[in-house]
Amino acid sequence: MADPAPAPAGTGRGGRIIGLDIARAFAIVGMVIVNFKVTMSAESSGPQWLRSVAAVFDGRAAATFVILAGIGASLGSRRAREGSDLAEQRKARLTLAKRALFLFVLGWAFYPIWPADILHYYGLYLAVGAAVLFASGRQLLILAASAIAISFVFIVTFDPFTNWNLDDYSYEGIATPSGFLRNLFVDGFHPVLPWVAFYLFGMWLGRTNLRDAAWRRTLSIRAAVLVAVTEITAWIVLGPKGSSLDELDETSWRWLFSVEPIPPLPLYLVAGAGTAVLVITGSIWLGQHLSSKLTEPVVSTGQLALTIYLAHVFIGMGTLEATGRLDDQSLQWAVGTGLVFSLTAVAFAWAWRRYASRGPLEWLMRRVAG
Repeated sequence: MADPAPAPAGTGRGGRIIGLDIARAFAIVGMVIVNFKVTMSAESSGPQWLRSVAAVFDGRAAATFVILAGIGASLGSRRAREGSDLAEQRKARLTLAKRALFLFVLGWAFYPIWPADILHYYGLYLAVGAAVLFASGRQLLILAASAIAISFVFIVTFDPFTNWNLDDYSYEGIATPSGFLRNLFVDGFHPVLPWVAFYLFGMWLGRTNLRDAAWRRTLSIRAAVLVAVTEITAWIVLGPKGSSLDELDETSWRWLFSVEPIPPLPLYLVAGAGTAVLVITGSIWLGQHLSSKLTEPVVSTGQLALTIYLAHVFIGMGTLEATGRLDDQSLQWAVGTGLVFSLTAVAFAWAWRRYASRGPLEWLMRRVAG
């Protein structure tokens, strides 16, 4: 595939695409609902319709978040990529590398409290992004496809659940060098292989003209077709969304058609990327067509996504645990409390941004990593 046409002057440089902040807000709300559901062991409870609706967010919200990060990397480095100033190119790469290190350290500090943390993986995606920041669009897509292929070979060759106790999300050998690397790269919650493919795809997407309505329409149609094909295929082979795979025979091949994030098989990656594109293009449309009074609270939420991510564990889950309403709850309770926390986070972000330019953790990252 040829490199995409470059975005016009102003895309990500002169004027911010607020639709990306809106998409980031949707992504963080989706991640909150998923994490509340998983922590409360509520995935298999509740009516089928609610299980199917709640399952839509599984892996899709996080994928959207990662793709948005890749878009941000390309938009933020556009001047350096298109120029010939080597010092500016080194600065762009170094800034991304410092942010990668910040998130990696922050995520591992957070890991003992939240084993499903994505931040330390996120740091590795950014590190890979820094290494290939000035690769061509074609090279980015080839690297993404390679990550997916390597991961698929691993999944069908080895049991990706061998080292996991999914009852308490403990990982055997995480403190050993081999277990540490294995968890990071092949069989953790969001392993680099294949999850970095989302980031690399986002980097490619960020180099296209996302301000162009015709291009966004093309992206949306292609994404909708891919999502429909993968979801219908999975439904035919495995049943309604939200169905458990636990009842499949160990010799069955049907699990290869799963569109769920664990294990991250190719159909899931296609469906996750397609869903993310629909969220992003839809959010850009909302940002362009709704008044700022309507979008401001949501935009503010997207701009405080890192702070809200940590807060949903420390404050959201912490409050529920203190009141004895965190463990073994119904799916209705999980989704309801996730929505209540999210609405509270939207209100907080909106109020905070009226007095400060960045969220607490966003400010800290800016101070430490530039």
